[in-house]
Amino acid sequence: MDDHASPPLYKQISALILREIMAGRLVDGEKLAPERDMADQFGTSVGTLRKALADLDGQGVLERVQGSGNYIKASAELSGIYSFFRLELPGGGGLPTALVLSVDKGAPPEAFQLGETGHRIRRQRNLDGQPVAIEEIWLAGDRAETVSCADLSDSLYHYYKARLGLWIARVEDRVGVAPIPGWGAAGLGRSTQTMMGHVTRIGWAQDGRRAEGSFTWFHPELCHYTNRMT
Repeated sequence: MDDHASPPLYKQISALILREIMAGRLVDGEKLAPERDMADQFGTSVGTLRKALADLDGQGVLERVQGSGNYIKASAELSGIYSFFRLELPGGGGLPTALVLSVDKGAPPEAFQLGETGHRIRRQRNLDGQPVAIEEIWLAGDRAETVSCADLSDSLYHYYKARLGLWIARVEDRVGVAPIPGWGAAGLGRSTQTMMGHVTRIGWAQDGRRAEGSFTWFHPELCHYTNRMT
């Protein structure tokens, strides 16, 4: 896989900590656990964990006090590669990863208003390694000539920005219920047509035009859709 397609592990860890801050589970002034304990929690080395903390320090959301520890320095301007990812484990949080199931090209649903052709990406979404949802994402065809499975990362928004010069500036979600399609039912341990939580999303790029539309079916017993406002 292209090194530019997937965020390095330390970036994923710093993004996950940002999610915890934005969710209010890590508050301004709170002291983080010792670095070795955090490294064990994330299943990584202390060196990688320190790179993640340095990344947060560089973003101005962490204060590192020599001989004392690391403290949260919350900001109203928080953002990260998982800023628009709304699914969480029932107890909160969870590291998002993705398994790409297929990529092809066709006509996007008319409701998305993405043009005549688009790239369809089907994925299984996991939280802390547990399958919790499936996604069908449509990227407007004029945003990329080709899209291949090998290029995609756990964060499509990271891929869009790093490879296509495109970033999603805002989204609109509509949440309801819908039957799970046959192509993704087995991955969630469900039978076809089982009713699941369902999110329809439209995403606008930095140029103000629609760039993406998606459907997400999520297992309501394994994760929650959460949208916080501050």
